[in-house]
Amino acid sequence: MNSACLRIHHAAMKIFAEMGGTSLTVSDVAREAGLSRGTVYNNLQYPESMFDSVCEMIGKELDESFGQVTADMKDPAEKISAAIRLSLRRTHEEPDWGRFLARYAIIDPKIGAFWGRMPAAELRRGVESGRFSFEMKQLASVAATVGGSTLGAMSLVLDGHRTWRQAGSETAEIVLRGIGIDPAEAKQIAEKELAPLPRLSVFDPYAK
Repeated sequence: MNSACLRIHHAAMKIFAEMGGTSLTVSDVAREAGLSRGTVYNNLQYPESMFDSVCEMIGKELDESFGQVTADMKDPAEKISAAIRLSLRRTHEEPDWGRFLARYAIIDPKIGAFWGRMPAAELRRGVESGRFSFEMKQLASVAATVGGSTLGAMSLVLDGHRTWRQAGSETAEIVLRGIGIDPAEAKQIAEKELAPLPRLSVFDPYAK
């Protein structure tokens, strides 16, 4: 995407996150992005598909950014903890991103698929290696619990009830204990320092 297209998508994401729904007007996007209507039309082949386009962009970014940060991690417990905690850090740093995910991740497969795919793969590895103690037939339910817990913790951060560090470490620790990690080790993993998620594709409104 070029810079104008990224700016348009970020503006649309913010509007969807704040207002809900799955449709908006070109005028609203242009106003939020600080661009002319003509520029919006020139950079969007199908303006009426803006919601799907934003979901596709965010879904792709989730895969790329988490893949980059966790590429060198070998422990599935560490990867699952990172997915939870880094999502909450990004929610704190970019509230519009967090609101969008909290509102739409459950209903849109482009976004929600990440929470089924990435945790499920690591959960499966953990069971097969003996790292986790639940049964393989419970995999789908456990993966859904990881995703649901993360989205719920996002709301705590957005509403100001917990800081991203508190919500991230607490949620990760609870999840890890639930899948069979020793409490002391779960706490240690859940508090390990992590690099933030890179902004690979989303326009950064705070860039100088």
